[in-house]
Amino acid sequence: MTTTIYHNPACGTSRNVLALIRNSHAEPRIIEYLKTPPNRAELVELIAHMGGPVCDLLRRKDTPYDELGLDNPALSDDALIDAMIAHPILINRPIVVTPLGIALCRPSERVFDILPTPRRGALAKEDGETIVDVPGKRIV
Repeated sequence: MTTTIYHNPACGTSRNVLALIRNSHAEPRIIEYLKTPPNRAELVELIAHMGGPVCDLLRRKDTPYDELGLDNPALSDDALIDAMIAHPILINRPIVVTPLGIALCRPSERVFDILPTPRRGALAKEDGETIVDVPGKRIV
C-alpha cells in the first residue's frame, strides 16, 4: 500500500506534510482534492477509518461553512458529507493514508504517527520551525 495525501498545494500545512512524507523516503500518491474530490463512498470510508465525528473534518475558514449554516447541531452526518461533496473546499486537509492508518494531519506533525518509514535528515516547516534534526529525529 502506498502513502496517499489529499493535498491542497495552496495550503502551507498541506505542503509541510508533503515534505514530511518525502523526508521519510516515500513519494506519495498526491490527490489534489479540489481538482479531483473524493466521491461520497471514498469520503465516508476516510471518515470511518479516522474514527472521529464528521464535523471534525469540516473546514470553516475561507469556505461557505457559515453561509450554508453547517454549525447547526441538528444537521445529520449525511447532510455534512453532502455539503463536503458539493463543496470540496469544506474538506479539511491534508488527509494522509498510509499502511499504519488514516489521519487528518493538522498540525502537520500528526503525520509522524502514521508514517511507516523513518525520517532522513533535517527538515523545517515553511515558517522555519525545525521539526526533524540532522539524524532524522523528531524534535516536536
